[in-house]
Amino acid sequence: MAKVPANPDRTTDPVALARATVLDGVGREIAASFPGITRLGGQIVAALYLGDRPLSMDELSEELGRSKSNIFANLRGLEGAGIVERHRASGTRHDTFALRGKYPDVVVGAYLTRLRRVVLDKVNLCNRALGQLGEAEGPEADALREKLTSLQRKYERFATVFAEIIPVAEGPVDLEDLIDNIPSAMMGVFSSMARRALGLTPRALDKKAAARKSSRA
Repeated sequence: MAKVPANPDRTTDPVALARATVLDGVGREIAASFPGITRLGGQIVAALYLGDRPLSMDELSEELGRSKSNIFANLRGLEGAGIVERHRASGTRHDTFALRGKYPDVVVGAYLTRLRRVVLDKVNLCNRALGQLGEAEGPEADALREKLTSLQRKYERFATVFAEIIPVAEGPVDLEDLIDNIPSAMMGVFSSMARRALGLTPRALDKKAAARKSSRA
């Protein structure tokens, strides 16, 4: 297994350069998406994807040029996020690690699971805060109650979307299969709805341009 070059920009081996680029890019992606997982954790994900087989901690340490303690800490985070799973073959003394599913499907599934938990946590947070506020009176209490109620309503709507549209089961989400099985007419409807919600319809864009022009006048 080729070791990641210390300075990939200076390597003349195109395979090593391309491999290092993937490791760095996936490392940054994972670190930005999952709190508690560092760029090294994302590099582990990329190494497991490129390796096409379960890898031991020693192998990951050798390829990525990092200590086994750092590798272990990130593997635990990746296991907790549902991205990586460990294996131990019968008669062996050491664990090996593999992705729980295809990449990037396994990462998207883990991210959706995390997002679903965040939404449900915020619903519970609003309920708890409103319960603590109780029947308190006065302008400050009324303003806080209004904000909490509005926030609660939004998160409950997000929770409904997760429950009715996005698969509830944890684990990899087969993106290609999902996309391939969405009728083109429905994709068009989703696209139109999303563009409208984001203010990207021609009329909305014309209004924004007119507002900018008016502000400069």
